[in-house]
Amino acid sequence: MRNRFEDYIKKKLSFLEESKLLIAISGGLDSVVLTQLCHSLGLDFALAHCNFNLRGTESDEDEAFVSELADHLDVELFIQHFETEVYAKNQKLSIQMAARALRYDWFSQLAHDLSFDYILTAHHADDNLETVLINLTRGTGLTGLMGIPEVNERLVRPLLPFSREQLEAYARSNQLKWREDSSNASHKYLRNKLRHQVIPILKDLNSDLLENFKTTLENLGDTADIVEESLNAVAKRAIETMDEHQVHFKVSEFKKVNNPKAYLYEMFKAYGFSAWDDVVALLDAQSGKYVLSDTHRLLKDRTHLILTSREDSEATQTTLLVEKNDNNIVLPIGTLVFEKVEGVGEAHDNCIFVDQDKLEFPLSVRPWEQGDYFRPFGMKGKKKLSKFFKDEKLSLVEKEHTWVLCSATDVVWVLGRRADDRFKVTKATKHILKMKVIK
Repeated sequence: MRNRFEDYIKKKLSFLEESKLLIAISGGLDSVVLTQLCHSLGLDFALAHCNFNLRGTESDEDEAFVSELADHLDVELFIQHFETEVYAKNQKLSIQMAARALRYDWFSQLAHDLSFDYILTAHHADDNLETVLINLTRGTGLTGLMGIPEVNERLVRPLLPFSREQLEAYARSNQLKWREDSSNASHKYLRNKLRHQVIPILKDLNSDLLENFKTTLENLGDTADIVEESLNAVAKRAIETMDEHQVHFKVSEFKKVNNPKAYLYEMFKAYGFSAWDDVVALLDAQSGKYVLSDTHRLLKDRTHLILTSREDSEATQTTLLVEKNDNNIVLPIGTLVFEKVEGVGEAHDNCIFVDQDKLEFPLSVRPWEQGDYFRPFGMKGKKKLSKFFKDEKLSLVEKEHTWVLCSATDVVWVLGRRADDRFKVTKATKHILKMKVIK
């Protein structure tokens, strides 16, 4: 197996040979074999071990075993202890999900702080099959059926082509020692049920199960390339504008394709959406209808779907006060800066000049509200902000990110849009205040 592993590294993962690596090691068969193989190839690596404090003395014995192995191989070892049960309770996660989050967050931080190029984990072909079966039982798309990615940014899984049987044969032939995790024998978890009860039956039915599974993954990968090419073509046509707050998708482009639901799924699955019938219904919904995920909102606005983060769409409604001597105030849309000047310079949407003596301090800054009105600069009559926004053809999201600066109950400035005529600088003005928004 050692030769096959070396050939695989040279052909598929040659970048590892010149990289600084961090190997995640539990002390179990898989991670011990990965460590020994990398050591036999002379790769530059250190080890990282998580003690989740879930199995009492067994967890501590795993840690001691890994420490002894690191000493024997003369490689650097990092160890981190976690209060996993406390974290799981606080974050409302299962123990398995909590442990996963803790270890990957720590691995990533360690790699960042100490300049490791890649993090290696010991997932193998049997793990991959289990993952696909789990995804299948829960409902998934093409990505879920493709299993564990071999390379995912900094994460690399060099053992994916090899079976657990091959790893064990290598370990025994080289008289390697490893630790057995007693929790792996429990049928409490779905993965263990599949590992001990389902997959052995499948292997009995077909001795080439893993090899055929590998072929299936390769075929699905080819199909995924075609899907991605088609998806990119539709995305290129559908995305009209994007900025730091929102992405605008043209509804008409989704309606042109044969299966809008499939394209909507592929386009928005990464943002946590799951109510796909509701997402499809947005194509024909009235403006203002939306669908939420845990992190994002998809909003129908006339002829567009607008994607925003929930953090942006649920901006605070707090009113902020500005005292006479304040120089700036930080808002969700940027920093509002105040400066006393001698004369009027060039004004634009994000910079205005007002007569300071016409202002009543403290000023207030807040999101606009229904019923607000002002007198647009250069006009004599008043105008409701809702009408002004309509004339300006602002989207619903742009309206959500519009704030107003007020003196008492009067709007002085629709920030980044238009100043109020009542506060303009005239020949009689004695004190000029420059205001600008820095985004």
